[in-house]
Amino acid sequence: MIASFVLLFLIVALAGYLIGVYNGLVRVRAAVKLAWSNIDVLLVQRHDELPKLVEVCKQYMQYEADTLERVMRARAGVDAARSSGNVNSLGGAERELRSGLTGLYAVAEKYPQLKASEPFQHLQERISALETAIADRREVYNDAVNTNNVRIDAFPDVLVARLGDFPPAQLLHFQSEQTADVDLQAAFSRH
Repeated sequence: MIASFVLLFLIVALAGYLIGVYNGLVRVRAAVKLAWSNIDVLLVQRHDELPKLVEVCKQYMQYEADTLERVMRARAGVDAARSSGNVNSLGGAERELRSGLTGLYAVAEKYPQLKASEPFQHLQERISALETAIADRREVYNDAVNTNNVRIDAFPDVLVARLGDFPPAQLLHFQSEQTADVDLQAAFSRH
């Protein structure tokens, strides 16, 4: 009889432990989704600000259509990557957008009235603030992904992860030129 109670206790303890592991994996997977959602919100906000910036610039930069179109094409690329949730293509699209914005800001230097306009200054500050927030959220996202991936690879969580369909998440990587400071001198020499 005592052996039955011990066996029952061990079964209940093992079931409780497995439930705890499963719930922990659910929490880290939800943290990855939440972190991505926070990036997504900021990407959408920036996406909404870019046409306003281009419109303000159009009023002053009649002969710079290529620069403005480049920003809008890059914006569309980021939106497509964001909408699909494709972390790998988002990195390349972000690089193109950053390059386009650098070019736009460099060309804006040739238009003192544009640089001095309140709408341009406001939008430039807003977009810069969003860029900083996106970089901060990207770090939080990568931390959540790392936690998730370590949990699903560590024993004994790996056993529950494989049975419970917990795939690894992708880190949001950027190439060195995407994280380096903008070379304004090179940007000005192109325009």
